[in-house]
Amino acid sequence: MADRETPRPGAEHPFRSAYSTAYDAAIEAETSTGTVERTEEEARRHLLVRLARTGGGFALIGVGLAGLVLPGPGWLLILLGLGLLPYTWAQRTITAIRRRVPGIPEDGRIPTSTWVVMGVVVALASALTVLFGAEVARWAAGLWGDPDRLIG
Repeated sequence: MADRETPRPGAEHPFRSAYSTAYDAAIEAETSTGTVERTEEEARRHLLVRLARTGGGFALIGVGLAGLVLPGPGWLLILLGLGLLPYTWAQRTITAIRRRVPGIPEDGRIPTSTWVVMGVVVALASALTVLFGAEVARWAAGLWGDPDRLIG
């Protein structure tokens, strides 16, 4: 029990010095990499943004992995999660995934015309669903019997 003595009142907690050492190291690393921060407050804000991006990126990757086996846009969420991560390996992974998709050039960049065509297709499909979704649902339900019994 001698190893786990409680600190005397007014004495510094043993983990406090480890925390402040890690915090000081993180602030120093933040000021020496990336955008140069002029104040400690800017470095703290950039550190918090980096931590939030990292947490959000890994969370999206986890949901995307679940979306691979469950209904959902698994690969899209994985790519978005990798895009949030502030790591070089994540960017290399995105490029490697893009290279495997047919129709994308070797450098992994998606041409602007492809983005425009995909946007038009999504907008058109959304508009058709809003305008004619109920009629299509009734028609499909009518193929299996009385549509009023299948769709309330």
